[in-house]
Amino acid sequence: MEHQKKNIKILVVDDEVDLEPLVKQRFRRQIREGVYEFLFAHNGLEALAKLIEHPEIGIILSDINMPEMDGLTLLLKLKELKNPSLKTVIVSAYGDMENIRTAMNRGAFDFLTKPINFEDLEITINKTLEEIRLVRKSQEEHHQLLFIQHDLETAREIQQAILPATFPPFPHRKDFDIFASMQAAREVGGDFYDFFMIDNDHIGFVIGDVSGKGVPAAIFMAVSRTLIRATGLKGISVEECIDYANHLLCNESTSCMFVTVFYGILDTKTGEISYVNGGHNPPYLIRANGTLEVVPLTGGTILGFLDDEKFDSAKIHLQPNDTLFLYTDGITEAFNEEDEAFGEGRLEELLRANYHLPIKDLAQDAVTRIQEFCGEAPQSDDITLMAIRYMA
Repeated sequence: MEHQKKNIKILVVDDEVDLEPLVKQRFRRQIREGVYEFLFAHNGLEALAKLIEHPEIGIILSDINMPEMDGLTLLLKLKELKNPSLKTVIVSAYGDMENIRTAMNRGAFDFLTKPINFEDLEITINKTLEEIRLVRKSQEEHHQLLFIQHDLETAREIQQAILPATFPPFPHRKDFDIFASMQAAREVGGDFYDFFMIDNDHIGFVIGDVSGKGVPAAIFMAVSRTLIRATGLKGISVEECIDYANHLLCNESTSCMFVTVFYGILDTKTGEISYVNGGHNPPYLIRANGTLEVVPLTGGTILGFLDDEKFDSAKIHLQPNDTLFLYTDGITEAFNEEDEAFGEGRLEELLRANYHLPIKDLAQDAVTRIQEFCGEAPQSDDITLMAIRYMA
């Protein structure tokens, strides 16, 4: 409180020349101790000049009747500044309620009557200083929120930039196609997807969902995605890749965070996919004729939870024009305004109806259908999906 007062100057605006020594005498102790700091002007024009010279002025104690510019006109000028932390206390003759009412309508914070009671003046100053302190604290918090919002927007741009966004990603390849998207529920998300050519005949792909929300989840997401990519590019088996990634994530996780992951490698010559499911939603295998199959689990748990966990792998085989559809639980657990989840049933119905579409249209239609289902209900989780079609 004392620190705040030292930063706020009080401008006394009055054409009575004997008021300045009276104020300085009455508040000599507070002035000496730095609790109050007074400045003086004799009319509204001088007051405006003082404001420019001393922007730290927080309180204006102004008479109404003054030459050149009176107190009521000064109030109009101050209102144009749109500075909520600048407070004016108007001084008027006792009983001059018309001018006092006009002053309050023009934005005066409080008023005093003449002759001035200095005890009343001190109470009014302290009350006004407290109000200014609260306003400035609120302004500071607002500015901090704006900075945080800007940082979050930047983080969102960075997060989106690390996820593949150019489709088709390998336009020269006619043996497979791939499409993916992620819509964060907040400024930044905890879901991720990625894919990368290990060699000319093998493409690695991964989808994951980090526990939690917000910035911590986004950081853990970036670490998980980078770790799996860097390890997968070595060309090791899917179980070795996930074993190693899990070991590092267990050692690096400081907030008890974990991630569900489905990581697979597609052999583009044979259509065989070897994969590990680390606690993730099982994908759907959409056969070329529209038949839907749930990809079997591999028994693995989440990553970042048990350091000594060993993950098993499994294999599935894609025939020409078969599609693997991967997703996070933000799709099946998307809720509408009646608190009803989208669910696996609606997703399966959608996939059966649209199996013949190009995978980009298949994926985008799924997102559109989910948004229509949710209506005005807020998005509760990240919505992420990936579709891989094998053409042979």
